[in-house]
Amino acid sequence: MSARFEIAPPPSGPVPYPRELSIKLLTDMLRIRRLEEKCAELYGAGKIRGFLHLYIGEEAVAAGSLPALAPEDNVVATYREHGHALLRGVSMNAIMAEMFGKREGCSRGRGGSMHLFDAAARFFGGNAIVGGGLPLAVGLALASQMQKRKRVTACYFGEGAVAEGAFHESMNLAQLWHLPVAWFLENNHYAMGTSVERSESQTDFCIKAAAFGMPTLKVDGMDVVAVHEVAKRACAQVRAGEGPVFVEFNTYRFRAHSMFDAELYRDKAEVELWKTRGPIHTFSARLKDQGDLTEEQFLEIDRAVMAEVQRAVDFAEAGAWEPVEHLLKDVYAP
Repeated sequence: MSARFEIAPPPSGPVPYPRELSIKLLTDMLRIRRLEEKCAELYGAGKIRGFLHLYIGEEAVAAGSLPALAPEDNVVATYREHGHALLRGVSMNAIMAEMFGKREGCSRGRGGSMHLFDAAARFFGGNAIVGGGLPLAVGLALASQMQKRKRVTACYFGEGAVAEGAFHESMNLAQLWHLPVAWFLENNHYAMGTSVERSESQTDFCIKAAAFGMPTLKVDGMDVVAVHEVAKRACAQVRAGEGPVFVEFNTYRFRAHSMFDAELYRDKAEVELWKTRGPIHTFSARLKDQGDLTEEQFLEIDRAVMAEVQRAVDFAEAGAWEPVEHLLKDVYAP
């Protein structure tokens, strides 16, 4: 068995939160999972077109880290951003309508899966370019600094972005200018179909960030409790004016890179092994062990989530297509 299969035991132990917070974290992970499962189903039915990158397996990162942010903070994400948008406050209706390409979508149906955006929620993408969100985060953080606002910019990106020049440029400027950025690396071990061992000479990404002089933190991204605690710590440091912080979340996606991916680059046994560390069932098991959750209560939460998903589908189905006359609307031509 290769080193890639040697993973830590599933998250376990007491959950140190009031029941209300614990149930919220569980519900948030379920909302992401059920939304994306439905999107995969609708993609197969031809209702959703274009690209679709699923977050299934990685839910603990978004669910645990986003509550550490304040409403006035900024969030920048990747093209695997459905969960981040949802938990940041973009309605499931608006997300699903965007998936369908309907004008009721959060980007008026023009962006689709990879370009979810909501200025009111201070959710600035959804970005289809690998590493494209990092320079945007630098700009947002610089604006906050110049405006003297105690505002954190949280930038989520995958390990594939670390190979981009934008990563090094953004890390350098953030540290040089002491910008209020929380760099949240979601390391799912594969940049599309290439494992980090085949693409990176240094696979400890905290070492890369530390080279720029910034503090780094590493955490089990499959454990929503560990994620939440580290995210709170990182955001508190940034908000206190201590400059940028780099956090590496060690996580794993259970599905292929995208719906177009034949997934020939990793063994099924590896995926199944990582599924034993799945964030939803391990967290719900911990809550059951300490008497904060029963199986019937879990099923009740799940039914409520599924009903929300169905309402979002109904909303999207009933939505309108943007008229052809609007094809050139918002298109800039000098």
